[in-house]
Amino acid sequence: MIDSLAPRPGAAPLPRMLLSQARMELRLILRNGEQLLLTLIIPLLLLAILVETPFVPVDGRRVDVFVPGIMALAIMSTAFTGQAIGTGFERKYGVLKRLGATALPRAGLLGGKTLAVIVVELLQLTVVLGLGVAMGWRGHPGPGGVLLMVALGTAAFSGLGLLMAGTLRAEITLAGANLVWFLLLFFGGVVFPLSKFPAGMARWLEFLPTAALADGLRAALERGANLPVQPVLVLAAWAAVGLGFAAVKFRWE
Repeated sequence: MIDSLAPRPGAAPLPRMLLSQARMELRLILRNGEQLLLTLIIPLLLLAILVETPFVPVDGRRVDVFVPGIMALAIMSTAFTGQAIGTGFERKYGVLKRLGATALPRAGLLGGKTLAVIVVELLQLTVVLGLGVAMGWRGHPGPGGVLLMVALGTAAFSGLGLLMAGTLRAEITLAGANLVWFLLLFFGGVVFPLSKFPAGMARWLEFLPTAALADGLRAALERGANLPVQPVLVLAAWAAVGLGFAAVKFRWE
C-alpha cells in the first residue's frame, strides 16, 4: 500500500501531452477574435461576393468554381497565417521558452498545434460547404479524397507557418504571413482561376500550395475519389519540406 502511494516523477506519455497541448491550443484559437475573423468570417464573405457578383469571370457555374477555392483559402488562413502569427508572438513573449523548460518535446508542441488546427478546419469546411449548398452548389464529394487533400494541405501550410514563426522575429512573421496570404489569394488559384493567367505563368503557378489544394479539392468534391496526381504530389512535397525544416530549425526563443 505504501509503495502504491509513492510519487512517480517523470514526463507523461507523449500521446497524453499531445492531446493536452492540442486542447490548450484550440481554446486559444477560439478565444482570439482576430483569428476567427481571418479563418471564418473573411472566407464566408469572399464566397458570397465571388458567387453573387461577376467580379471575376469564370468558366462554368460560379459556385462550383469558388467553393473549393474558398475551402483552400480557409485551410491556408488557419494552418499558415493564423498559426504563424500566433506562434510567432508566443515565441516573442516567452511562452514557448517556458514550454521548452517543461517535458513537452518539440514534436509535442508542433503536433498539438497541428491537431488544434485540424479541428478548426473541420468547422470551417463544414460552414463553407454549408453556405455553398445554400447558394446552389451540388457535387459528388468523395470523403476519402477530401480528407486526403485537407490532411496534405494542413501539413504543407502548418510546416511553412511554423517554420516562419520559429525562425523569424514576430513582427517580420506578422508582415510576411499577411503578405504571403494576399499573394496566394490572388495568384494561387483562389480568386482568379489559373486559366485566366498566361499559359506560361499558369504552369508555374500550379506548383503553389493553394493552387494544388484548390485543384485537388475541386476534383474531390466533383468527381469523388478520382484525384489528379499532380496536386497530391505538390502538396506532399511542400509538406515534407515545410515540416522537415520546421522540425530542425524551430527555436523556442
